[in-house]
Amino acid sequence: MTDAPDPHHRAPEPTGKRLMLLADFVHPFVYREGFPQGAPPVDAVLAAGDLPGYYLEFLATKMTVPVIYVHGNHENEFVTEGERRVPPRGVIAAHGRVVEEAGLRIAGWGGSPRYRDKGHGQYTDTQARVGLAQLAWRARRGVDVLLTHAPPTGPHAGTDYAHRGCESITRFMARRHPRLVVHGHIHEYEGKKVEYTDQASGARVVNAYGYRLLDL
Repeated sequence: MTDAPDPHHRAPEPTGKRLMLLADFVHPFVYREGFPQGAPPVDAVLAAGDLPGYYLEFLATKMTVPVIYVHGNHENEFVTEGERRVPPRGVIAAHGRVVEEAGLRIAGWGGSPRYRDKGHGQYTDTQARVGLAQLAWRARRGVDVLLTHAPPTGPHAGTDYAHRGCESITRFMARRHPRLVVHGHIHEYEGKKVEYTDQASGARVVNAYGYRLLDL
């Protein structure tokens, strides 16, 4: 049983937080020796998947604010130590969790809807439905941000099967009304708007591809 969308839900007041958003691409402005020189201060970094582990660890060494991430469909967030692949250090994995950082409640859901037989960074419709229902229960006190790799259904869904939107993400938005949804997976070649407002939930939906700054 799911909660019905609330057509009278009002947009919350601004938080005064500034966020750095990253996804899918090692941006040359960020991945440089002098970073974060030339970048304005931020309260947190949100990484929306398909970013290599060395890049995430680089951010952890350069930034003095929390770096929160979810994995992408390529699951390249690991780093290699000898013969082992281990999670990146110094960053916060949010997949399937609600984390509280920088004065924000952030729910995370990594990976993408399954589009081929193999790949741990993909999930079936059933896995998404069950997993995001569990995440919605953990977020029952509300969340400020939903951080995902795949987009919800709607304007940011890709034109091909591998980049389609996820209905269970859309359902989570309708139940928990996050003020912001940050996703990756949809690259610039799609030619879509960077952001839009979801009419059912009131959420601001932002494609984090590359490097973006956002005031929340």
